[in-house]
This record gives sequence, C-alpha cells and structure tokens, in this order.
Amino acid sequence: MIKLLFKTILFTLLLASTTLVTKAQIGYDYAQYGFALGVNANKVYGDAESVKTTPSGFVNFTYNQTPFINYIVEAQAGQLEGGSVDSKSGRYFKNNYAAVVFRGQLQAGELIDYSQSRFFNALKNLYLSAGIGYLINDIRSINRTSYVINDYTTGGEDKSNELFIPARVGYELKFFNKYNQPSFKVDLGVQYNLDLNDNMDGFTAGVNKDKLLQYSIGFKFALGGVISYRKQIHY
Repeated sequence: MIKLLFKTILFTLLLASTTLVTKAQIGYDYAQYGFALGVNANKVYGDAESVKTTPSGFVNFTYNQTPFINYIVEAQAGQLEGGSVDSKSGRYFKNNYAAVVFRGQLQAGELIDYSQSRFFNALKNLYLSAGIGYLINDIRSINRTSYVINDYTTGGEDKSNELFIPARVGYELKFFNKYNQPSFKVDLGVQYNLDLNDNMDGFTAGVNKDKLLQYSIGFKFALGGVISYRKQIHY
C-alpha cells in the first residue's frame, strides 16, 4: 500500500513538473519555416530621364534560425518602366522581368531586451536585410533615339541577365496564436537594389549603375515543426 502510494505521489509530481515545463514554454516557441506572398511597387533610377511606378509580385520561403534571424529565398515577376520619347534623350523602356533573391535578415529582437518596455517590444520587429539577386531582363518596348538631339542614340541590350545587391529595411508585424506562437506576419519593407551590370533599364550610359527601389507588403504564414527560443517572444 505504501509502495503504491509512493508511486502515485511520484507520478503526480512528475506529471505536474511536465505540465509546468510545458506551460513555461508558452510564448517561447516558433515555427522554423515560413511561406509568403506579396506585391511590390517598383521605381527604376537609371539612364531614363523620368521615373515611373510599376507593379510586381513575389513569393518567398523563409528559414527561421531564430524568430529574429531569418534567411529568405524569393522569386519575383513583374514590370519595370521609365522615361519618355519626348524627353531630351528620347529614352523610354518597358521591361518584363523575373528575379531570384537570397537575403539574410536580422531583427532588433535578437539584440535587445524587450521584456520590460512597450517601446522596445514594438521595436523588436524592425529589421535590416541584405544579400544577392539575379534578374532576367526582357525589354518589350524601348526607344533609343532622341527626337530633340540629332543623331543621338543610346546603346544597351534588350535581353540580359543582371546581378544586383539588395539592401532592405522593414518591419515584420507578428500575429500570435493561442499558444503565443507567431503564426501569421505582415511584412512591410523598402528595398534598394544596386545593379552590378547597368542594363536593368535596357540602356548602358554614364558612369552610374542602375538602381531599383521597391516598396513592398508581404503576408507570411508559419510552416513546419515548432522549436523553442531562448527567451519569450510574445509580451
């Protein structure tokens, strides 16, 4: 009888300890992977004299080393456009592009203690990101000849492959499920892309490389197994 009672007490204590540990992990767990869909507003600052805003869409896959250290592989497709045939140079282009981007991303929550401050708790989702990108250029409409300056033309390629460096700043708004795990996120970002080949707009002119500025919004969904972080994520 005493042995049975001892075993019962021991089992109860073990069960209670397990329950306490499980409860203690609420707010510490996160999904290791994520999938996102989103849209960009694009502006090319290149050799054309005026800038236009054009749309593109993207999908990406994220590996979360921690909730605040992320590695993203992204595919984009859309349009780039700029210039005018009535400008001094006559440069105008319209480009259908596709791109693949790899970025590493560091959020402030990895570096700061956000447990004692509402301000830092909000700041924890702010991030910086950089990496490498590959763009496939397919010019669908272009004007290389000036109607203002006689015999003035601009060279370039209608189809090319461009390497570029993406640098991004953004904010990842996290939404938590009943276990206080970040299960859905809204990603707001501004990304500066520096073309290494100077043919993003179909023109090769001047000494400056083409730049692509993107304003984006993405919707991220948590995927995969749940693992634990060293500190509480949700406050």
